Amino acid sequence: MDINKTSKFRFTKMHGCGNDYIYVDTVQTCLPNPAEKAVRWSDRHHGIGSDGLVLIGASPVPEADYSMRIFNADGSEAMMCGNASRCIGKYLFERGLTSKREIQLLTLSGIKTLVLRVADGKVESVSVDMQEPKFEDELQFDAGKGLDSGMFVSMGNPHYVIFTDDVDQVTHTGYILERHPAFPQRCNIEFARVESDGSIRTRVWERGSGVTQACGTGACATAVAAVVTGRAGRMSQIVMDGGTLTVEWRETDNHVYLSGGAEFVFEGEIDD
Repeated sequence: MDINKTSKFRFTKMHGCGNDYIYVDTVQTCLPNPAEKAVRWSDRHHGIGSDGLVLIGASPVPEADYSMRIFNADGSEAMMCGNASRCIGKYLFERGLTSKREIQLLTLSGIKTLVLRVADGKVESVSVDMQEPKFEDELQFDAGKGLDSGMFVSMGNPHYVIFTDDVDQVTHTGYILERHPAFPQRCNIEFARVESDGSIRTRVWERGSGVTQACGTGACATAVAAVVTGRAGRMSQIVMDGGTLTVEWRETDNHVYLSGGAEFVFEGEIDD
């Protein structure tokens, strides 16, 4: 085990549709105080710059191959991130840490199955079984200005999806809704619009990070809400600021499947 006596930490920056995180392999490196480091390292002016910090670890249970912990840019710990889990699949395979093309990843929302599409030794895309969505039937919400017409969907973490022509209001309304009293643990907020080609333009305010380029669980929540409200079919293209994600809500098992690419940005070392 590398205890980092030099107080320098190796990291890899990756993104999924622009949803960027700092990844540290804690199987090899002990990383104390990750919440505090997430705040400092995520700073886009004084740090590495990211939406948060992701720890790739050994699994404490035999049913999973690896584990994932996520700390948002404000230091709060997230339960699940679809884009981060897809990036981990690419990281593990292309770094030679696994030869599996189906990986079981332990998260705070349970074990997620990653299916890797590989060509010429490179991971072209990763599909994640996000499992079943959950709904809140008794949500008490009074935000006014049409903002209380959204739908609450849990994809292992909480989301509130609002269909509107004005998706850009996320920049000034997302913060308010994230902290609305209806969400005692705060909430991820999506503003979505169905386009003429059937795709769904979505902008997201992530709990603990603010406006981000993309959100995997947010894309899933948006797709599910579109099905429930009769706006779309079971397969959707979710167009976010950083790119497009494919979401399928299958009738056969009621599971939601998220697919898309993942990319390395750069690697480096940073002082404690």
